[in-house]
Amino acid sequence: MEAIEFVHSKTRQAYNLLADKYHELFHNEMNEKEYDRRLLDSFAEKLKPGSLICDAGCGPSGHIGRYIADRGMAVTGVDISDRCVELASSFNPGMRFLREDIAKLSFEDECFDGVISYYSIIHTPKNLVTLIFKELYRILKIEGHLLVAAKAGSEEGFLSELIGIETEIYFSLFNEKEIRDYFVSSGFEIEFMEKRNPFDFEIKNERIYAIGRKL
Repeated sequence: MEAIEFVHSKTRQAYNLLADKYHELFHNEMNEKEYDRRLLDSFAEKLKPGSLICDAGCGPSGHIGRYIADRGMAVTGVDISDRCVELASSFNPGMRFLREDIAKLSFEDECFDGVISYYSIIHTPKNLVTLIFKELYRILKIEGHLLVAAKAGSEEGFLSELIGIETEIYFSLFNEKEIRDYFVSSGFEIEFMEKRNPFDFEIKNERIYAIGRKL
């Protein structure tokens, strides 16, 4: 666990710096992403009203979890950055936010009906991402669903800048086989996988989306 703890400590430091600008840039992005809205709607339809959902890596806006919460779910957002949790709490009254590392969560086994991991695996080395999937599997109830979004590509390594701010942060890009393997090796059955082109206003990487069910 030492390797992932080191990388994630860099993620915490980076997003404590990035959080305010990240919120400024992306808090309204769902208004322009019809594909993502339809995907989240289909995910919500797999769950009963009032289901307990973990937004794993909620960021400073908490807007993905908010979208699901507005469809009748009880959402807990978690993020490794103190500043992200502070901002998400202030922008989403009535929702619960906690500072947590998604590779080592404090929740009990099988306590959530669904988990959303929207671009939260991209700051972990690819050979360590299975640790996150196994942890998300652990907190899901049997028959619970996991939604993962990631950016497509083959590169990984530390960056020295993100959204125009100088910082050190790890960045991983994935292919569909890698995402499928993470799900299957962790005990999930893949129910949906699709790739889409980036919108004009996004970073120019394709997006990979997958939904798995805990067996």
